[in-house]
Amino acid sequence: MGQKNKLRKFADNLTFDNLFQFSYEDAVNGIALKGKWAREYFRNDNDIVLELGCGKGEYTIGLAELYPNKNFIGIDIKGARLWKGLKTAKEKSLDNVAFIRSRINLVDLFFGKNEVSEIWVTFPDPHARDTKAKKRLTSPEFIGRYMRFCKKDLIINLKTDNIIVFESTLDTIEEYQHKILFKSYDVYGEGITNEAGSIQTFYEQKWLEYGTKIKYLKFKLNPEVYKKQ
Repeated sequence: MGQKNKLRKFADNLTFDNLFQFSYEDAVNGIALKGKWAREYFRNDNDIVLELGCGKGEYTIGLAELYPNKNFIGIDIKGARLWKGLKTAKEKSLDNVAFIRSRINLVDLFFGKNEVSEIWVTFPDPHARDTKAKKRLTSPEFIGRYMRFCKKDLIINLKTDNIIVFESTLDTIEEYQHKILFKSYDVYGEGITNEAGSIQTFYEQKWLEYGTKIKYLKFKLNPEVYKKQ
């Protein structure tokens, strides 16, 4: 992407009222909507679902269309990527969609206790080296962050092309006795038709052209682990 095109998208982003951009200082000083997203932004009391590392927001948009009675927030640091999701949400008049431009390791500062009911982690950075395992978005460290603002029966969805991320998440589930609700090593080969099979990201389509198998996990957190947080 050319620099001029990026700058144009950054400028466009400032015109979208469904985009929130939070710096570290903003997060530490306190987000005004923390604990109030449903009531004050979405103007309802519906469940809130996050997409972490949302990129162009394909899952945020797709899920919002499938579930109009839920609120969806996509989070990513890349403003030029978010532009696509922001534009699409406005074109489709999706009032149940918002985006946050910030770093995901600050996510626990954006939301209040029991504010989020479900999380989607779509094709995250694998952080393949063992020394960087704590940076994986389904690591015990990150799940610990989620527990600070999620409901105790939080559901986490992971969709990935990376076997290391997939199997390390399975290890975490086993260690902490979370409950697997759905597991697939090959979403499209197995003909999965739920959200994991009906929505595709831009990059996912590219990987599928090369014959890459797409993996999917859906699991519910162990409430006993939640109590310790």
